[in-house]
Amino acid sequence: MNAPASATGTLNPAQLEAVYHLDGPCLVLAGAGSGKTRVITHKIAKLLHAGLEPRQIAAITFTNKAAAEMRERARALVGPRAAKALVISTFHSLGVRMLRADGERIGLKTNFSILDSDDVLGVLRDCGGSSDNALARRWQWAISLWKNQGLDVDAAEAAAGNDDERVAARVMRRYQERLAAYQAVDFDDLIGLPLAMMQRDAEACAKWQAMFGHVLVDEYQDTNAVQYALMKALVGGAPGAAAAPPGRTPFTAVGDDDQSIYGWRGATIENLKRLPLDFPALKVIALEQNYRSTGHILRAANAVIAGNPKLFEKKLWSELGEGEPVKVIECDSEEHEAERVVARIQALRGGRVGEGGGMKFADFAVLYRANHQAKVFEQKLRAAQIPYRVSGGQSYFDRAEIKDLCAWLRLIVNNDDDPAFLRAVTTPKRGIGHQTLAALGEFAAKRKESLFEALFAPTLAAALKGKAIDGLHEFGRYANELEHRARHTTGGEDAKALLLQWLQDLRYEQYLYDSEESDKLAQARWSNVLDFVDWIARRCGGVLTQEGGTFETERHSVFEVAQTISIIISIAERGEDSDVVTLSTLHAAKGLEWPHVVLAGVNEGSLPFKGQEEQMSAERLEEERRLMYVGITRARRTLAVSWLKRRKRGRETVAGVPSRFLAEMKLDEVATKEDPRERLKRLRAELAARVQASEASAAKAAEDAKAGAPT
Repeated sequence: MNAPASATGTLNPAQLEAVYHLDGPCLVLAGAGSGKTRVITHKIAKLLHAGLEPRQIAAITFTNKAAAEMRERARALVGPRAAKALVISTFHSLGVRMLRADGERIGLKTNFSILDSDDVLGVLRDCGGSSDNALARRWQWAISLWKNQGLDVDAAEAAAGNDDERVAARVMRRYQERLAAYQAVDFDDLIGLPLAMMQRDAEACAKWQAMFGHVLVDEYQDTNAVQYALMKALVGGAPGAAAAPPGRTPFTAVGDDDQSIYGWRGATIENLKRLPLDFPALKVIALEQNYRSTGHILRAANAVIAGNPKLFEKKLWSELGEGEPVKVIECDSEEHEAERVVARIQALRGGRVGEGGGMKFADFAVLYRANHQAKVFEQKLRAAQIPYRVSGGQSYFDRAEIKDLCAWLRLIVNNDDDPAFLRAVTTPKRGIGHQTLAALGEFAAKRKESLFEALFAPTLAAALKGKAIDGLHEFGRYANELEHRARHTTGGEDAKALLLQWLQDLRYEQYLYDSEESDKLAQARWSNVLDFVDWIARRCGGVLTQEGGTFETERHSVFEVAQTISIIISIAERGEDSDVVTLSTLHAAKGLEWPHVVLAGVNEGSLPFKGQEEQMSAERLEEERRLMYVGITRARRTLAVSWLKRRKRGRETVAGVPSRFLAEMKLDEVATKEDPRERLKRLRAELAARVQASEASAAKAAEDAKAGAPT
C-alpha cells in the first residue's frame, strides 16, 4: 500500500527510505538540521495509511515542548481527530500513564503523588538528618544517577566506591522507604517503576506490548540505561516476556551519535552501540542532507566531529550555498568580547538599533559553555539598549520560597494534591515528623483517600498517637480556615493583609533566617516572598492610583487568583515569541537554531571544560567535542567563534589559550577569499555600530547625572 502523495512529496530519498521501513527495527541517524521531526510525523502518517489505529502508535520524546511541536505537526499532516488519539508524549508522561493504569500491580495507589525536585530535596534532608542543602543536593544527584543506571538500593550500596557514596546509598535506602510510605514517586521512578512492572508482571508486560503497533523514539542518543530498557520492554524485549518475532520488532529510533551531550545526567552513547547487537536485523538509515546551515558552517562542523571515533558513518551536506566564512574573533578580555559581540549584532542589523532592514533581535544567539559567562553579555546588551533573554536560567517561580507558598495555595484549591500537602505540612516544620507522615500515608492508601482527606477520618486515632493527631488536626484546621478566608477576601489591600498575616502565622520569615547560612541570603529570599505577595495582591484588583488619577480594576478573591496560579505562572514565563537576543548555554541550545550565532569563550579550560586539577578522560573530551559540534550546527547563515587572550579564573586573571577545537575546525583549509569591498563595507558598519554604542552610553550617563542618578 502506498502512502498518500501529500505525505511523501517533500521528502528526500533517505527520508523516504526511513518512512517506508515499517516492519522491523530501524535506526534513523538524523544529523543536525536534517529534518528528523518531518521524518517522524510522515512515518506516523504512513503507519496510519498502512492500517494502524492512531492509539497504536507511540511517539516518545524528551520534553513537553518537543512533544507539543510533534503533535502540532502531526495534526497538520493527518488531521485533528487522528492526531488527538496518537500517543505522543515524553518518557515520563508515558510512565505516569502506565502507573496510573497498572501501578496497583506493584503496590501504588492510583492517585500516587509525584514529588518535584524541591520536594525530594526536603525528604532527603530529613532522611540524612542534615539541613545542608548542598549535601542533600549531592545525595539527590547520586541517587538519580543510580536510578538512571537501573540500580536499586542494594545495587547502589554495592556500587558505592567511597565514603560519600556509601552515605548516599544509606540515605537512598531510607528515602525509598519514605516514598513507599507516602505513596509517592520521584521523576526517575516514572521510568524505573513501569520497567520493573513489565519485568515482574507478565500480564502487564503483554498488555502494554500489545497496546502499541509501532514505537518511535526521538532524540534516542539522549536515553539512559533505564529508558532504553523500557523501550526494549515495550517493543518485545522484556526478560521473561513473549518477544516479537526475531527481526520483526516494530520500532524506529531517531537520533545522532554526534549530538550525545548529556552523559553527566545519565544518558549513554552505549545505547547506540547496543542497538545493532540487541536487534541484529536493525536497518540503519543516515540523514545527511542539512536544511539549516550553509556550506562553510557545515564543513567546520564536519571537521570538528571527525576527531571523534565514529559509531556510524555520516557527513552533513547542504544545497544552501557556501554562505559567509566562519569568523574567528580574538578578544582581550570578557568585557572586550561582549563589546565585540554587541557591535557585531548592531552591524548585522544595519548599525542602528531599530533599523535592521527586516532582521530581528530574535535572529541572534550568543552561546557559551557555562551559566556564569552570561553576566558580562547581559551588562553590555543592557548598555546598548538591546533586549535579551537568558535561556536555562532559574525561573522566579522555581525559587524554593515561592514554591513553598505555592504549595499552600495549591492545597487550599485542591485538597487532594498530595505533593502540595507534603510540602505545606513540612515547610516550615511544625513538629509533624516523617514517621507520622508515613503512618498517615499508609492509612490514606488503605482508604484510597488523599492525605488531607485522611486527616479528618474518625478512625485515624487507631493508626496514630494522640500528639501526632493533634499536630495534623491543627494543620488541617488552619488550612481550612485559610481557604475560607481566601474565598472571602477580595481586593488588593485586603489580600495583602491576609497574605502577610498568613506568613506571620507560619513564622516564615524566621524560618528563612534559621535555614540560611547568612542573613544576606535570607533577606534576599524574604524580599522574593514580599514581591510574590504584591504580585498576588495586584491580581486581586481594587482601586489603583497612578499619575493623573485613580481607577477601578476588577476585584478577585485570593482563592480565585490561587485557582489560576499555574496559568498565570505559565504566562509570566512565556517568552519564546519575544524579539530578543538569546543568551544560552550550549546544552540548553540543543534542538534550537538561529540565523546568526556567536560561540563565546572558546578557550582551553572552558570548551573543552576542565577543572584546575582535573584529568580529562578520552570519553569526556569526546563529549565536549560533540558539544562544540552542537554549537556550530545551531547557526543557519553566519557563525562567529570568539576566544579570550586573558580570562578570569576565580579571582585571578590568567593567560587564555584558544580551544583546540578552533584548529580542528580547519577554517584555513575551507576559507575562500573575501571580496575586499565587502570586507571594507562590514568593517565600516562595525565601526559605526561601536561609535553609536559609545555615544548612546555617554548620552545615558549624562542623562543619569542630570537626574541625579548614580552612574
